[in-house]
Amino acid sequence: MSSAPSLSQGLYAVKSALAVGADRKIEEALSEALDSREWIIHHAADNSAALALVKKKAFELIVTSQKTSGKEDLDLLRNIRRLRPHTRVIVLTDESTPADVIASMRERAFSYFSKPLSTEALKDMIHHAAEAPCWDAGIEIISATPEWIRLLAACDLTTAGRLVQFIDEMGNLQEPEKTAVATAFREMLMNAIEYGGGLDPEQYVEISYIRGQQAIGCRITDPGKGFQPDKIPHAAVCNPPGAPLQHHQLRESQGIRPGGFGILLARQMLDQVIYSENGNEVLLLKYLNTAPSS
Repeated sequence: MSSAPSLSQGLYAVKSALAVGADRKIEEALSEALDSREWIIHHAADNSAALALVKKKAFELIVTSQKTSGKEDLDLLRNIRRLRPHTRVIVLTDESTPADVIASMRERAFSYFSKPLSTEALKDMIHHAAEAPCWDAGIEIISATPEWIRLLAACDLTTAGRLVQFIDEMGNLQEPEKTAVATAFREMLMNAIEYGGGLDPEQYVEISYIRGQQAIGCRITDPGKGFQPDKIPHAAVCNPPGAPLQHHQLRESQGIRPGGFGILLARQMLDQVIYSENGNEVLLLKYLNTAPSS
């Protein structure tokens, strides 16, 4: 079953998306994220029906059902890859493990969300999936276990967003650690991609992410020349006491986009932020609250 094309769609290159399962919130996310003049949204009742449709027709984007497990959706993903290797697949699942997340990355899922998921985050990811060129070469796993994953990520914004979501799913954390780790990782990854890699998708950053029982560690290495963290006046971390926004004036005068809070945020949210001598490697450490709940 699919949405009927309108007359205006004849003026555009029409693309096809497939939504698996019936979920009003997911339908709304797809409809809001995809331009109705360019996209037709088709529907499949379950994974078996989805695979039958994929055998008959190519889809640019497929979003799985929240009602299926990670393993069920991985089976679907593998079958889709054999039939349509460049289809963007966003996995939604009701239950997941770090091993499932790793397997989805190896099978080149575009993204992965387990419950409870943010509808806004899903809409953003659908939009990225609709717009991203040459996406399937952006993340390359070097080695991976549920406790330790090492990978390369292309220096572009879409890859950064995808990787942040995968790492967030890998951590399997509770609040407030979940938000702290995700925010700090995002900020440090963006710094590495933008300043170290120059937003050049031909350049790569290397990430090692380690999930221990009492702590999470993440090492990010970028291809740049490095810097000294205490000598970057366009960043908030170097503002003098009593002038928390001084760096804004410098950024504006140099034509740098607003921001500059990444290192400061990471230091506030994590327990340790350690830079290498050259400054193109950073180690992030967050100690976890392992006390038993009452």
